[in-house]
Amino acid sequence: MSGPLRIVHYVNQFFGGIGGEDQAHVGVSVRAGAVGPGRVLEKALGDDARVEATLVCGDNFASENEADAARAIGAELDRLKPDVLVAGPAFGSGRYGLACALACKVAQSRGIPAITAMHPENPGASNARRGIYIVPTGASTTSMQAALDALAPLARRLGRGQTLGPSEAEGYMRRGTRRVHDRGRPGYQRALDMLLDKLHGRPYRSEVPYAPPERVSPAPPIADLARARIAMVTTGGLVRKGNPDRQVSANAVRYHRHTVAELESLSPAEWEAYHAGYFNHIVNSNPNYILPLSFLRDLERQGKVGRVHEHIYALPGVSTPVAVSAGHGRSIAADLKAGGVDGALLVAT
Repeated sequence: MSGPLRIVHYVNQFFGGIGGEDQAHVGVSVRAGAVGPGRVLEKALGDDARVEATLVCGDNFASENEADAARAIGAELDRLKPDVLVAGPAFGSGRYGLACALACKVAQSRGIPAITAMHPENPGASNARRGIYIVPTGASTTSMQAALDALAPLARRLGRGQTLGPSEAEGYMRRGTRRVHDRGRPGYQRALDMLLDKLHGRPYRSEVPYAPPERVSPAPPIADLARARIAMVTTGGLVRKGNPDRQVSANAVRYHRHTVAELESLSPAEWEAYHAGYFNHIVNSNPNYILPLSFLRDLERQGKVGRVHEHIYALPGVSTPVAVSAGHGRSIAADLKAGGVDGALLVAT
């Protein structure tokens, strides 16, 4: 390959300079050259590479209109014909991470190498790491320079048609792929070496990574329910009748918050279940089975609970990766804390 390496950079509406959440609905547009973090990326890439163009797309548009976003991104890549696509970094932003993963998949479907960067617990990393190269970053933009410094050399090599080595050597997240590789010594010898290192207190590294389950300490009991604000959260896929919010039935990429401040119960004329993991007919006949608003209202009237929180939270829990679920949980918990909630009733299926 002769001449400078031609990069197309994908960013969201914020880093593209369009706006914040109020502009998250904007579709795909193209800017000539580097924009925002792309200027830092260009410096990290070196003199023989340049950001040819920047693709900008709103996070909500990419997540809620995935097919349209993919077509628009693909059309621009067909026109620009870059040597490599770089997306992000998305850090801990879930929707942005999912959009970066989408852009990389679209590029790869056209034979264009692609790479992105985000926090390991970003939903984009959980959903797509098997198919694309993802460089791990911190959770916030304070790690921007470090992220781009790590991403740039890998992007250069991909753009030059070079094959990346194992993840542990190159610094990208594990993709779950297996390759035939000769370690030079039989397995029993390596196992004995690890055992001896362990017995003698020396550092060693297992060849079989193990991720232990997270242990969560239970919160202390509520001292006085009669004064407590209680919220309700369900993984049962509760939606408004007709699913106007376009909730998915499995593998939830986001949760939905609904206001019930004026409601005494959930009516089957206005609510239903949209969930791929169980038969929905019982919930559709009485949505209070999956989110017992009517029962909590009774307890509220009896003075057994202080107040029912004005918002409910719903998503389908089925087939959602643990890391994605944890991200939803943190976000819901932060919202409950900000709302002064003392306890939450989590209703599963």
